[in-house]
Amino acid sequence: MTTDAAARWRQRSGRVVFTNGVFDLLHPGHVDILSAARALGDALVVGVNTDASVRRLKGPSRPVRGENDRAHVLAALEVVDAVVLFDEDTPLELIRALAPDVLVKGGDYTVETVVGAPDVMQRGGDVVIIPLTPGHSTTGTVERMRAGGTGGED
Repeated sequence: MTTDAAARWRQRSGRVVFTNGVFDLLHPGHVDILSAARALGDALVVGVNTDASVRRLKGPSRPVRGENDRAHVLAALEVVDAVVLFDEDTPLELIRALAPDVLVKGGDYTVETVVGAPDVMQRGGDVVIIPLTPGHSTTGTVERMRAGGTGGED
């Protein structure tokens, strides 16, 4: 997404919210964060790590689902307005190109640790941390499945 395209989209859509992640196995915690993020603006853009990026960050056994499948599932959610794949280890270039009004991450982050937070705040935007939904983690689910569990939460 180019800066010009992002500006045109913002003009048409209003207040743009951005969040990002791997979204390997979509679970209730993901849905809760995405829903809360969408409520903060007029359009929600979700950045999704490519498969190569996920392997660099989480190791050779991840992702479980390919980037196109992960993007497809996210794009089908009513609260998501656009999905953009990014190949870098962080979404900083994408955040700078999109220039969102609101940058959202889950409660395992602080404003100080959110990539792109200084850029967004410098432009007068907001950085919002959404509390995590307890008991939901893709890594935990994958570990339980590998140990012979069902992979289900609670």
